[in-house]
Amino acid sequence: MLTGLYEWFWRDEYWFPPGYSWADTEDSDGVTYPHPRDLLSSIPIALVLMVIRFGFERAIAMPLSRALGVRDRLRIKAAPNPILESFFWTHNKDPKEGQLSHLASQCGLSVRQAQRWFRRRRNQERPLLSKKFCESCWRFLFYFCSFFGGFLVLYNETWLWEPKTCWDRYPFQPLQPAMYWWYLLELGFYLSLVLMLPFDIKRKDLKEQIIHHFVTIILIGFSYSANLLRIGTLVLLLHDTGDILLEACKMFNYAQRRLICDTLFVIFALVFIVSRLIVFPTKILYTTYYDSMIQFKPFFGYYFFNILLMVLQVLHVFWSGLIIRMVYKFVLVGRMENDIRSDLEEQNTSDEQSEAPRQKNGSLQPSDRTDNCNFPRARGARGAGSSQLANGHVPAT
Repeated sequence: MLTGLYEWFWRDEYWFPPGYSWADTEDSDGVTYPHPRDLLSSIPIALVLMVIRFGFERAIAMPLSRALGVRDRLRIKAAPNPILESFFWTHNKDPKEGQLSHLASQCGLSVRQAQRWFRRRRNQERPLLSKKFCESCWRFLFYFCSFFGGFLVLYNETWLWEPKTCWDRYPFQPLQPAMYWWYLLELGFYLSLVLMLPFDIKRKDLKEQIIHHFVTIILIGFSYSANLLRIGTLVLLLHDTGDILLEACKMFNYAQRRLICDTLFVIFALVFIVSRLIVFPTKILYTTYYDSMIQFKPFFGYYFFNILLMVLQVLHVFWSGLIIRMVYKFVLVGRMENDIRSDLEEQNTSDEQSEAPRQKNGSLQPSDRTDNCNFPRARGARGAGSSQLANGHVPAT
């Protein structure tokens, strides 16, 4: 059964235009072509990148955040309360008024005290500003290296300037060593992002990010296996362009460098909209949909590849809408506002702010204590904290 499924999956007509087969891309006379088995190397690469990221964030990104003045906001901790804690994790982290009233009566608290407890507990679960800075710093480093490294690889190639030449002599296009490593590093990077999803900051567009990551991984894997590397490298390079500016903009936003942040945001918005809504459909989608069919007849891979690219384009439109909304607010306010994709840290009321110094010193007034039972508090991480720019991973593809 497995043998039959394997043979069905790798049928020539799924991967190549009519008249071509896997035999045409076998290595011969010193000429090397891409092979699907090469993609297995991306798994150890992903694990290595995760280790490098772990060390980079602690040894470089965290000290850099302190040097730039990134400061985590002091948060008042919610007093241990097993009843409220259990409800927080099993039912609702933002209970309605009726639920608050019932919980308050169970714990011997006022409704306002219960409301305050949930507000503080939600804030505890939101990521620190320094963590968000470290994530952006790591992604900035990768996108920066990927873009400029990829540009050097493609600078002398004709298809960088004339995308229609991507189809010249296809599928007889030899694999260059530099392109091989660039492709596997990109694939390993996105695999590492998927593996780190449970630990990274979760945003309101988490579902769109997950779709993007999986579409990107499938696109990279399919384009490599079918020797569509030329068009694939253009997609990678185009997406990395805006991602560099995005991550740099977020880093300066966390560091409260408003002038630099606002300037980068305007540049990023222009680059993103031009690259994703103009260049991508008119150059990439056009050549994969139209130019390729000048030389070949339609086949399964043609439809599959174009569908994946169209899914990316839909995500581009979605994220462009968020960015345009931010630009609109930027024009009205005169500065970049909070990320519409992130959960904002809920502000304390005036009476809670006056209590912050007392809690910092380790004491609370009796009226502010909740039922203190020695149950271990659950741990977790969800939501996003204070301000951040839209599209924290308009990830490269």
